[in-house]
Amino acid sequence: MMKIIRHIEERLKEHPLSRVGPGLITGVADDDPSGIATYSQAGAQFGLNMLWTMPLSFPMMAAVQSMCARIGRVTGKGLAANIKTTYPPIVLFSVVFLLLAANILNIAADVAAMGEVAELVTGFDRHVMTAVFVLGTVILQIVVPYHRYVKFLKWLTISLLSYAAVLFTVHVPWDQVVRKTVWPGLNMSSDAAAVIVGVFGTTISPYLFFWQASEEVEDMHVKKGALPLLNNNLEAQEELRRIRWDTWSGMFYSNISAYFIILATAVTLNAAGITDIDTAAEAASALRPLAGDFAYLLFAVGILGVGLIGVPVLAGSGAYALAEAMNWSEGLEQTFSHARRFYGIIALSVLLGLIIQYSPISPMKALFWSAVINGVVAVPLMVVIILLASNKNVMGKYRAGRFSVIIGWIATLVMGAAAIRLLLPI
Repeated sequence: MMKIIRHIEERLKEHPLSRVGPGLITGVADDDPSGIATYSQAGAQFGLNMLWTMPLSFPMMAAVQSMCARIGRVTGKGLAANIKTTYPPIVLFSVVFLLLAANILNIAADVAAMGEVAELVTGFDRHVMTAVFVLGTVILQIVVPYHRYVKFLKWLTISLLSYAAVLFTVHVPWDQVVRKTVWPGLNMSSDAAAVIVGVFGTTISPYLFFWQASEEVEDMHVKKGALPLLNNNLEAQEELRRIRWDTWSGMFYSNISAYFIILATAVTLNAAGITDIDTAAEAASALRPLAGDFAYLLFAVGILGVGLIGVPVLAGSGAYALAEAMNWSEGLEQTFSHARRFYGIIALSVLLGLIIQYSPISPMKALFWSAVINGVVAVPLMVVIILLASNKNVMGKYRAGRFSVIIGWIATLVMGAAAIRLLLPI
């Protein structure tokens, strides 16, 4: 198996995609199967009137993720490690505990959707396919070193293009699309508010914060002689430019793909009067009689592709956070023997997500509660991220710029309002 991996790695070594950083993978992981379900529901229930959420969320998401990447590369430590050295232990362990709980529930929803889609495409039992995906994900993360594994994740990001391709199989009223993106005809009902909260909660998620900061550290360790930017002024400007380009382009790819998902379901499901979607697999099935087999297969392949990215990111972000909090050896570049507890958290998170498939807890209930926890955790965590990125004692002269900080505070206010709306329905 390792010989095959090394052979493929050599073939991909010089491809431009190999030079893309953590921003691309982080962005695509945001459009995981549970996210696709949320975007599909937005398009099915409200048609073109939810398209505006993506242009609005893009700069907020990119600004926060850019700060996370900067924290990791400048300090050479992940987000949890920086929180640990700057704030009281109660802040760190509260965030880490809630992050792990939300991630496990999100993993459960994601692997359930992947199993359902695999059953639709192949005819094999969904529970068997779910188990295959879970075990394959865990084995790859443990056996394959980060610098090799990350290349395969980058290629899987191409699967998001399938949602743009779906639009070529159906009629799209582009004049209405442009108009509704800028000026939606939306009444702010309780149902509309709930979907908006779900979209923003799916787009700006705590697990992405931890993952991106830690992957900047992983990338730094892979490069020979690379040091934290606090100790390496010569590379600082070039690295910070790379982070800005990588993060903003990765988040743009994520948001435009989510925009296409909302659009595809709006012009097919909503136009046909199908307004209630519970899972990503249900969205794929509903597309089949409306847009044909090709559109259905494109949608299904996209779900499987992003699921194979989203699940490792969910499990990995929680493992990074807990390992940094507990001073355990951590990192996907480490061997299993050197980071047993780190890999143990990854395996346990994914296996607990699998076990939920056989429990009375429905995947959609798991998704709902993960959204609630993410909404609660995101706001104080974003405050901490902005304060860390602006702290001269932490970042030295490489503090976040004024533009990112202002957008970050706006994003925090929006997410705070979303969390209040989620917890206290009006």
